[in-house]
Amino acid sequence: MLTASVIWHPFPALEPPARRTPVVWMLTRRHLTFAALAPWMFERSPASAMTTPAYLLDVDHLVYGTPNLDDGVAEIEKLTGVRASPGGSHPGRGTRNALIALGPRSYLEIMGPDPDQPAQSGPRVFGIDDLKGSKLVAWYLKGRDLPRLRAEAVAQGVPLGDVKSGSRRRPDGVELSWHFTDPWVRVGDGVVPLFIDWGASLHPASGAVGGVSLVALRAEHPRPEAIRQMLQNLAVDLPLNRGETVELIATLETPHGRVEVR
Repeated sequence: MLTASVIWHPFPALEPPARRTPVVWMLTRRHLTFAALAPWMFERSPASAMTTPAYLLDVDHLVYGTPNLDDGVAEIEKLTGVRASPGGSHPGRGTRNALIALGPRSYLEIMGPDPDQPAQSGPRVFGIDDLKGSKLVAWYLKGRDLPRLRAEAVAQGVPLGDVKSGSRRRPDGVELSWHFTDPWVRVGDGVVPLFIDWGASLHPASGAVGGVSLVALRAEHPRPEAIRQMLQNLAVDLPLNRGETVELIATLETPHGRVEVR
């Protein structure tokens, strides 16, 4: 049996007192549901939420995996008219990236193998070693208090990976660092999002070329039912339809007009 009550934000350090808003918590006999935790765990802007779907407000970045980074950058430039900014290497992971900002705190990450790193003892993340061509392979939502977020997700039947840490250095020498749910754990073949928290670090979008915005994001999967339930348990309203293959499909507004990246 569910009971709804209104309480004030339980973590005042996360939000200035003048901006605190009430949060509705749905209580069961055993635990707080993930849907109730989601509003404060996700970084949403109340002002823009009235005109933009919540799942778009929560997007931190999209990952466009490619067998060759230079080729992937050229593909996106041809499609959008924008050439991605060099990002940097992911030490020990065997990958490097280039970025296009989709907003102040959102971006498109083009990721491929880093030939300057030593040979990897295992496969690169997102199946990049096995890609025959470039495609969207993952997406990240903004999150806070990731250990608690992950624990609530697992309790709701969404087996997110453990919370890990990462870092890389930008070409200008600025060190970026973050915490994220393990990207080697692919839930729903990548249709279920990963979560990331940049903490006090600069956000990568701040140093990336702009001119592109995210208009919509949807997915296709041959067996969408179980994945749709996991998305619902995460309070993520990503449109998901049945398709012959697994696809993430982003609609972008660009200098070349509105285009799709998949």
